[in-house]
Parts: sequence; C-alpha cells; structure tokens
Amino acid sequence: MFTALLVDAALGWPDCLYARIGHPVTWLGRLISLLDARLNRGSPAHRKALGVVTLLTVVSAAALPAFVLQEVAQQVSGRDWASMAVVGIMAWPLIASRSLYDHVAAVARPLRMGDLTAARRAVANIVGRDVSALDEAGVARAAMESLAENASDGVVAPLFWGALLGLPGIAAYKAVNTLDSMIGHRTERHEAFGWASARFDDLLNLIPARLSGLLIALACPRPERALRIMMRDGHRHRSPNAGYPEAAMAGALGVRLAGPRTYHHVVAQEPWLNAGAPDPAAADLDRALRLYAIAMVLAAALLAANGLMSVA
Repeated sequence: MFTALLVDAALGWPDCLYARIGHPVTWLGRLISLLDARLNRGSPAHRKALGVVTLLTVVSAAALPAFVLQEVAQQVSGRDWASMAVVGIMAWPLIASRSLYDHVAAVARPLRMGDLTAARRAVANIVGRDVSALDEAGVARAAMESLAENASDGVVAPLFWGALLGLPGIAAYKAVNTLDSMIGHRTERHEAFGWASARFDDLLNLIPARLSGLLIALACPRPERALRIMMRDGHRHRSPNAGYPEAAMAGALGVRLAGPRTYHHVVAQEPWLNAGAPDPAAADLDRALRLYAIAMVLAAALLAANGLMSVA
C-alpha cells in the first residue's frame, strides 16, 4: 500500500491510460449499471433481496481476480519485498490521492484570483450540491468538505483495507464504495435496491473515517483542538462517517463547515461543524490542501513502518 500511494502521488491516473483502457472504477460502474437495469424491479422486498445479490456479485467480480493476481505475483516474485512492490503497483489505480488534490487545487486557483465563476465550475465537478449561488465562502466550504470526506473514502479507506487484506481487500472496498456512490441513495428507485450497499459502505468506512480525522488533526499545528472538534461534532453530520474528517478539518483550520446547502432547489438544513468559527476564505482552501498533503505523508509513514515490521 505504501508503493500504491507513492506511485499514485507521483503519477495519478494518466489521461493517456484512461483514454486507452478507462479505469477500474469505470469498469465496476458498467457492471453496476447493467445489474441496476436488469435487477432493480419489483416490490421493495424483492428489490432489497436483489440488491444484496448485486452487492455480492460486484464485490466478487472485483475481489476474486484481485486474489488471483496477488497469488500469481507472490508465486512469481518469490521475495517479500518484490511481491509487495508488484502488488502495490497493481493496487495503484485504486488510490485517488493525486486526483483528489488536483480536483481541489483546480477550485483553489480561480478562487484565489477572485474568479468566482470559474471556481464554481470547478467545484461542481466534485460536489453534488447546487453551486450557482455559492459565494467565496460557500465554494471554499464545499471544496474543503469534499477534500476531507474523500481523503477518507478515496485514500485512507482503500489503504486501510489493502493493508489488512491485500489486493482483494482494496478491490472489494472500491467495489462497495462505487456501489454506494451509484445506487446507495435514498431515492424511490434505489432506497431498497441500494440499501445493502449503503449499509456495507458505512460499515467499511467506520474505522477509516475516524483514522482520517486523526491524520488531519495530527497534520495541523494544534491537533488537540482539531481532535476536540472532531469528537464533539463528528456525529452531527448526516453521514455516520463523513462528519469525522470534516469536523477535524474544520477544527484544524479554525473555520466552520457543513451547514445549510441546496440540492435540486431544495435547502437541506444540515448542522454546522465547529459552529461559531468564521466562514472559510480562499486562503483557507490553500491551507486545507497543505494539511491534506501532510496527512498523506503521515499515512505513508505509517504504511512504511508497518511494511518494515511485517518483513522484519
């Protein structure tokens, strides 16, 4: 996993590769779309049962080939360090550290220069809320929340499950996370069909979300404040997990996050994280990116230490 994080931080997922072969998440997405179209019908109980079948099918389609690839790599390389490197390179596409940084940096640049229109366009690529009326603070807040939440979902959680269960673990996690993002919504179509995927995603992110908040807190100058805000406000978020890294980010930067936002012309009255603190400004988004980078270095150090102990 250290190798996977290192390669991803250096390269991301190059456009030339995406143009030629797509990405493992898009492959999973096509399978999920197919199963959604074929199986998501009937009564709520029927949909819920077939949603469980879909979850098992997609996870198996990801984890079983990953298990075979890992076994082959370990048989061929024959040495612990070599097999770690080979499996790490195979895990590289399932980490999104560079992509996350680049997408949030694309919001920070125009926001820093006062180009609110361009900043809104950029933040619309990473959040689902209505961005048309967001001011500078609203854009910065949306980007920071996405950075904190996806630091967990897109980086720490895959690394966590990969460190525990190897290539099959990281592949299975990405399958569940992709299922949740596609069918784990409380809509008429997916309330029952995506129930199992959404609940399983919540379970898999239980530890990584809190670990992400801890890494963010340790990366800031006042970790005790960030940890206090995380423990006080993390559970107030509508998500059982996303509130912890977001609250840690709010405490680390001394700003307030979450709060009311608009989805499809409907205002969702979400509670504030670190209520009473000022709204973030453009400069705070740059600080958030630096904090994220330091947190990822800390994650890499933990993985390296774990790798050294495992082959000692």
